[in-house]
Amino acid sequence: MQVIIIYIIIDYFNDFIFQEREIRSLSAEIEILKNPQNLNPSQRLDELREENAKLKYRLNILKRSLQEDKSPDNKSMMNINQRLQQIFSEAIQASCPELDNPPLAVTPNQQAKFGDYQCNSAMAMAQMLKAKGMKVNPREIAEKIVQNLPDNELIQKTEIAGPGFINVHLKRTFVSKLLSNLLVNGVQPPPLESRKKVVVDFSSPNIAKEMHVGHLRSTIIGESICRLFEFLGYDVLRLNHVGDWGTQFGMLIAHLQDKFPDYLAVSPPISDLQAFYKESKKRFDDDEDFKKRAYQCVVRLQSREPDFIKAWNLICDVSRREFQKIYDCLDVTIVERGESFYQEMMTDVVKEIEGRGLVEMDEGRKIVFVPGHSIPLTVVKSDGGYTYDTSDLAALRQRIFDEKADIIIYVVDSGQGTHLQLVYAAGRMFGWYDPQVTRVEHAGFGVVLGEDKKKFKTRSGDTVRLIDLLDEGLKRSMDKLKEKERDKVLTPEELVAAQRSVAFGCIKYADLSHNRINDYVFSFDKMLDDRGNTAAYLLYAFTRIRSIARLANIDEATLRKAAETTEVLLDHEKEWKLGKCILRFPEILQKILDDLLLHTLCDYLYELATTFTEFYDSCYCVEKDRQTGEVIKVNMWRMLLCEATAAVMAKGFDILGINPVQKM
Repeated sequence: MQVIIIYIIIDYFNDFIFQEREIRSLSAEIEILKNPQNLNPSQRLDELREENAKLKYRLNILKRSLQEDKSPDNKSMMNINQRLQQIFSEAIQASCPELDNPPLAVTPNQQAKFGDYQCNSAMAMAQMLKAKGMKVNPREIAEKIVQNLPDNELIQKTEIAGPGFINVHLKRTFVSKLLSNLLVNGVQPPPLESRKKVVVDFSSPNIAKEMHVGHLRSTIIGESICRLFEFLGYDVLRLNHVGDWGTQFGMLIAHLQDKFPDYLAVSPPISDLQAFYKESKKRFDDDEDFKKRAYQCVVRLQSREPDFIKAWNLICDVSRREFQKIYDCLDVTIVERGESFYQEMMTDVVKEIEGRGLVEMDEGRKIVFVPGHSIPLTVVKSDGGYTYDTSDLAALRQRIFDEKADIIIYVVDSGQGTHLQLVYAAGRMFGWYDPQVTRVEHAGFGVVLGEDKKKFKTRSGDTVRLIDLLDEGLKRSMDKLKEKERDKVLTPEELVAAQRSVAFGCIKYADLSHNRINDYVFSFDKMLDDRGNTAAYLLYAFTRIRSIARLANIDEATLRKAAETTEVLLDHEKEWKLGKCILRFPEILQKILDDLLLHTLCDYLYELATTFTEFYDSCYCVEKDRQTGEVIKVNMWRMLLCEATAAVMAKGFDILGINPVQKM
């Protein structure tokens, strides 16, 4: 068996070498034939030109074959927009070689009658040529681009419209082939050039304080960004930069010693850590002796005395248990790495920048000015303690040098933007990273507002506890399901699964469907509405799509076999529209990878669901006898379109952290 494999590899390698040599030979022959003046005039000139055209055709075939051989994974979904950009880039370079970095603009066509995609580069290229003193009509440039399009598997025809728009019509047979590939292999990510390391800093509550609605956005957005990168094949480290060090712990430990003096022997029954925190804070503010003792506790904690570390761990563990309840509800996976993790590293950071002569003294503080920023970083306080600036610098340095991260994303509210930009600028000044090599980015977000358009708070004016918000979501989703009489058709277990799916899915989607940069209004009524761009609508739509095969008595094995043997016909305009919409999924993911705006995926899923509804209303998938209800005909290629739609929706839900159920 091994010998056979070796022979196959040798045969493949020889074929590869042969193709490479033939390409070089043909390329050289074409260059000679491009200059007929170098040849003796003869009657064979026309024949040579014809031979030249044939050689070009053969060369393109070989190049395409070689490219397919090099392709690492033909099971992956193709990014059609990216492939068209490659094709048009080659044509644009050939059309205007005098332009450096000519513009490349290929986008989906908004109106189907004008084609499927559109290249809008000709107008901008005309402007660039004009700046060089060359006046050229954009339509002429568009014509040149079309003439120079390389042979490809994707384009059926092109049309030039208006001042130079190039409308692109895709080959239906090729789109059908891509859909079959999706059905056979599942929703696979596009090939990844290299598996980069990504660190995402998100959620980040403070120990001894309950998670509130303000933590909701960071947690949900950060989790979805991680899921996106993981699906695309990156190595992702999810970090919870928890506030677990500092003055408040001296206060808490001092209060713990008074209230539970036997805490070293018996674990204290702290059930309400928020109340415990408020009690200690009141004592800290009102009692000067208690305040002094609290400061002493901080010093002893930072000296790592065992009894104080034990007290600190007890308080942290109570918080962790409460945080975990939230993470379990929201299906969030995260690695805790609190401020305490970076304590010793802060000393090294200060030594490093002092050694470079970058530290200045300011009334006992050690500060660092970064060019272009008027506010300095305070790396050491006048009392010798470290600051948030120091811990954030230490964290950035650790992520770059120890984790060897290629991409670092901070999912933190927009109010921290100035601080983070200062930290990033300092990292660049210290030579820790080059932004052309390492991507360090702040994925900022706005605040959550109540329906009165003010910061979301309880009626008493307190910040809304996140656990209370989730409980309210569960109550309202159950009310909604009973209103739809789902409790009469679902088992108790199915009803609870549907309740959790709707409640937590709607809360997540309500956040993610808005541009994260903006504030958004939180409304249970809107998020549970089963009309419009909501999770409730999408979950019901998904459940209906999944039920089509079941109601037609078609099992998974039959669908799998059909995927391998049945051509997905796209003759009807609604079939064609749905097929193209399904295959835009990789384009959507690439856009989010670039700008980290997850509402783009929500908008796409809503578009996919509504496009499916148009298709289902116009194209019979299953035909039944009107009297008996018996299935008399199944249009299998349309059933496959249903399956492809559901597969892409399911993957989209997974990236958003939404868990659909089979019955709802």
